[in-house]
Amino acid sequence: MSVGRAVVTGGAGFLGSHLCERLLDSGWEVLALDNFLTGGPVNVQHLLGQDGFRLLRADITDYVHVAGPVDAVLHFASPASPIDYLQLPIATMKVGSIGTLHALGLAKEKGARFLLASTSETYGDPQVHPQPETYWGNVNPVGPRGVYDEAKRFAEALTMAYRRAHGVDTAIVRIFNTFGPRMRPNDGRAIPTFVRQALHGEPLTVAGDGSQTRSICYVDDLVEGILALLRSDLPGPVNIGNPHEISVLDLAKWIRDLSGSKSSITFVPRPQDDPEIRQPDITQAQRLLGWSPQVPIEEALKQTIAWFREHPDITEIAGEPLAEDLVNHP
Repeated sequence: MSVGRAVVTGGAGFLGSHLCERLLDSGWEVLALDNFLTGGPVNVQHLLGQDGFRLLRADITDYVHVAGPVDAVLHFASPASPIDYLQLPIATMKVGSIGTLHALGLAKEKGARFLLASTSETYGDPQVHPQPETYWGNVNPVGPRGVYDEAKRFAEALTMAYRRAHGVDTAIVRIFNTFGPRMRPNDGRAIPTFVRQALHGEPLTVAGDGSQTRSICYVDDLVEGILALLRSDLPGPVNIGNPHEISVLDLAKWIRDLSGSKSSITFVPRPQDDPEIRQPDITQAQRLLGWSPQVPIEEALKQTIAWFREHPDITEIAGEPLAEDLVNHP
């Protein structure tokens, strides 16, 4: 599709901020919407002086009106780390349900292409490995993680309902574990936790015995895959992630070594319903989008560690006092 005007919900979050950046670099005009619940305006502060970028404090679970034409709606608003959605269970469910309804309504009103940020968590603790898009998943709907997993599964179903019932041009991306600059150091996810602990000389806390696996993807690669899907006419769902599978224990040791840390490793209890394995089957993305990850994981980890080292004063990005000059009001 040709470039135009894009609305990005969750545009001040970790992924959303990188997405806004790449859209602007590609010639898009971008309106970022965010309620700053788990993101913050500091993530897009460097974009605010650029032509074509605007940031609005808005909650997509409320009614949101956008004046003028819109060519793409990218729905990335949601708490995404376990520490967030366990503390914000109802907000997580609302943004996956009501928020998705409003974002789809905006796309329908404007005749825009709609792209839903879904997640590998729709596969739950998978019984198929690696996970293809045809796998329906193994999710505990009443467990503590169910608020996130089922919110995203509902969002996928609603997206397909709008496609079938209203003819909205929709796409679904299932995002696998992603990391990079602008992650919150205390968001509870493995990589920022290990990096923060290593740089502070603290013990690295590995859940269980660390044998559970994750497949980690650098944010630059992920965003390129998302834009490839946006430009296509594919409805998805499409897995976007790096098949580089690694145990959590080996990941902790790798980060410790790359950071030059002498930290010890300590083991803590595993959270309930923590997936045992995780690896994307990216055959569809490779064949239909011509996409595959390009950044070597070691180089990506080095860049991420360097970013955290260069920002030692960052504790939390979300919930910060709003500088009025950072946010454009309607």
